[in-house]
Amino acid sequence: MTATYTRHILQFKLPGGTSRGVLTTKETWFIIIEHQHRKGIGECGILRGLSADDRPDYEAKLAWVCKNIHLGADTLCGQLIEFPSILFGLEMAFKSLESNHPFELFPSQFTQGEKAIPINGLIWMGTERFMEQQIKSKIESGFGCIKLKIGAIDFETELQLLKSIRKEFSSKDIELRVDANGAFLPKEAPDKLKRLSEFDLHSIEQPIKTGQWQEMASLCETTPLPIALDEELIGVFDRAKQRTLLQTIKPQYIILKPSFIGGFSGSATWIELAQANGAGWWITSALESNVGLNAIAQWTYTLGNRMFQGLGTGSLFTNNFSSPLIVKNGTLRYDNSMVWNFNL
Repeated sequence: MTATYTRHILQFKLPGGTSRGVLTTKETWFIIIEHQHRKGIGECGILRGLSADDRPDYEAKLAWVCKNIHLGADTLCGQLIEFPSILFGLEMAFKSLESNHPFELFPSQFTQGEKAIPINGLIWMGTERFMEQQIKSKIESGFGCIKLKIGAIDFETELQLLKSIRKEFSSKDIELRVDANGAFLPKEAPDKLKRLSEFDLHSIEQPIKTGQWQEMASLCETTPLPIALDEELIGVFDRAKQRTLLQTIKPQYIILKPSFIGGFSGSATWIELAQANGAGWWITSALESNVGLNAIAQWTYTLGNRMFQGLGTGSLFTNNFSSPLIVKNGTLRYDNSMVWNFNL
């Protein structure tokens, strides 16, 4: 058994605006395992500046994994707890190696093209006009759930955008979610949540910055709007600390990005703990290429969670890999008439 790794830079079609800055490129890495004329492909979806494993020794750890691939998945994954994106890429690669098709990791009615996954339409931050155009396009494309990145432009303008949607579409027509990426100050958050709640939103992601457990707990206890933890989960590797986090903050939801929290196994642990603490959850991609998105989508379908998932990121890049994944009428589907073109 041998393994190699390679780096790939994804190029955004349009700059992606968040409260942490504007994204124009996205770095990603691939692990490729070969054994007895079979090939396994996994993606290590790191996001610089956010991933817990954004470390100077990242590539060295990838090289170590490939050099020691003979140790097997269990032993290697046990050494990668603090490198969640590499752990996920390795899980994916071994799953791919075991499969009859390197990109069919979890056969189901989804991969057979019989069932679809409902997804949210993502609205990037930008000028009011730019955001309005994105909203109009998503609604015309049949999305039943829209997620707006907020916190970078004027708050009053963002409220006006939400108001304009609700003037035409009730919560029965369009589910609205917002993602603040930690943009609010704790002292201003209660008032902002109150004003946002007037538009019958489904939830808000990460209203304040991470690490403020008591402040976040206070918000979750009194909020008129369900709160979902996202970045708060990053870098919390110990199961006991994960349990303490959820028991302390008591969020209404948690959001799981497998590349950030340790792949299938790490996500499954968070789901188990969330359910034990009465919190809901959904899955979101983390700007992976179609290789990583494919693995996440296939796994997500097997979980049986029929909420809107955050898996609509495959069309963001100019140099993504051709795949059977398509977005149609606000859902992610698998079209087996289309073929993979994984060409690095």
